[in-house]
Amino acid sequence: MTTKPTSSQEPPLTDPVQPDRGQPAIAVHLVDRAGLDGWLAGRSAGQRAALAAQRFKGEAASHAIIADGADGWLVAAGVGDAARLGVWCLARLAEVLPGGVYRLVGEPEGVGAAMIGWALGQYRFERYRADSASEAPRILLSKAVKAIAPALAEASAVALVRDLVNTPAEDMGPAALEHEVEMIARAHRAVVHVTRGEALEREYPMVHTVGRAASRHHAPRMIELEWGDPAHPRLAIVGKGVSFDSGGLDLKPASGMLLMKKDMGGAAHAIALARLVMAAGLKVRLHLLVPAVENAVAGNAFRPGDVLRSRAGLTVEIGNTDAEGRLILGDALARASEFAPDLVLDFATLTGAARVALGPDLPALMARRDATADALIAAGVASDDPVWRLPLFDGYREYLKSDIADLNNSPANGFAGAAVAGLFLDRFVGDGLDWAHFDTFAWRPAAKPGRPKGGEALALRAAWGMLRARYG
Repeated sequence: MTTKPTSSQEPPLTDPVQPDRGQPAIAVHLVDRAGLDGWLAGRSAGQRAALAAQRFKGEAASHAIIADGADGWLVAAGVGDAARLGVWCLARLAEVLPGGVYRLVGEPEGVGAAMIGWALGQYRFERYRADSASEAPRILLSKAVKAIAPALAEASAVALVRDLVNTPAEDMGPAALEHEVEMIARAHRAVVHVTRGEALEREYPMVHTVGRAASRHHAPRMIELEWGDPAHPRLAIVGKGVSFDSGGLDLKPASGMLLMKKDMGGAAHAIALARLVMAAGLKVRLHLLVPAVENAVAGNAFRPGDVLRSRAGLTVEIGNTDAEGRLILGDALARASEFAPDLVLDFATLTGAARVALGPDLPALMARRDATADALIAAGVASDDPVWRLPLFDGYREYLKSDIADLNNSPANGFAGAAVAGLFLDRFVGDGLDWAHFDTFAWRPAAKPGRPKGGEALALRAAWGMLRARYG
């Protein structure tokens, strides 16, 4: 899954997982520590010696290549449980094996999940590398034919998030986010509406104000996509699209600004999830909303102490211009609420407080309804994409008080930053609506098998698993 400097919608030339129709393939034997001795008993003395020389002990993410007959070879692959595969158990193999065609010996349960990791183990972001080497693909054959397309769709959605987040801000500004939405709309016969300029200032005043200091090339906009039968339950998916966050006049330090190309990670998740929904034909009326801005510094930048109008009619005093994501989401959530959706999901790289509390790998989940939160948590566990619930605690609503406006966007006390940001968003979601919010990092600071350092989809597959169960 090497990326290329073309649209992220371009189909792969060679799918990394294909139906097993008896093609010639290299055998992959899955071995766990509990079954190692039994498996070794079936190997020749020469094979056992070769395995010993490579110190193969059946440990997860380990492997060994040994001779198999006069001319061939096979792979011994260490996994945590050879009878039940997880998402990432084959990812390391897909990274390091020579290019070729492979077959699992005795396909175990969960192979569909493992296909995702196999595909993502071959992900590379090489758009800007002039010397990128073209690698021969590693193709996995499978008899679980019905599992292949859904697994590759999930892997492709993750790759899309990674591509969008990894792309520098100059090439992934508001206009580029609009282009990505138009591309998925074209592929699935959806309708796109974009609001800019004076109409944006009138209809989405907080989106306009946050983005007005950017250059004309990166002018702010509200991007909306609609798809599906209007008779079906309405699903709103909202993503924070801050293409670069300087912090505004409350300027970030250089170290804090370095990764801010990823501040549109919420939009990347929302776009990828919308594509999954449409490709699977879920019985929903989909409404995707991406408020897209660059939080820049210029003479017309909004200031600390300013009071902004919002689409919802609430006024917001600016305590900190670096708390801009919740402002643009407020207008988007108000818009989504006007259609009384059955469910609202939003994704945002919203607070450093969530990362302090939960670290980079665990997105914070906030939800109004326990049943929705439980379903998302369970889907995350099932898909190896865990999330962790934080409270929307009513006792902290007082932190949002302003002396001169309805709300303050950034309380000065520093307490419960992630939850208070969630409470801010809650004020813009329609009363009684089922709403869940993900505060996700969208970045992996250190590589793991199948998960290179860089842009990452975190909570995407959890949300997708819940939506499949609810609307599939």
